[in-house]
Amino acid sequence: MDWIGFSYAAIIAFGGFMGYKRKGSVMSLVAGLVFGSFSAYGAYNISNDPKDIKILLLSSGVLAVVMGTRYKKSGKLMPAGIMSGLSLLMVFRLLLLIML
Repeated sequence: MDWIGFSYAAIIAFGGFMGYKRKGSVMSLVAGLVFGSFSAYGAYNISNDPKDIKILLLSSGVLAVVMGTRYKKSGKLMPAGIMSGLSLLMVFRLLLLIML
């Protein structure tokens, strides 16, 4: 069971919900639920086959780039900086998982 992957997916979905609750941003809610769902599905795939990292790698890579760009433009650590950092850590974790 890929608890780290499922936790990452839950954090993404919760972050989207919090963006909606605090700022009324429907886009944050939709993006959080979409990326959270893809990440949860990717974590499910890794739980069944540890070498099947494609979906989770793609979703965390895209999220790292998008949120990293938002962090660079805004300079705000919350939420863009934290999400880009978590996503980058997930990308590194997945690359290590496939190498070992």
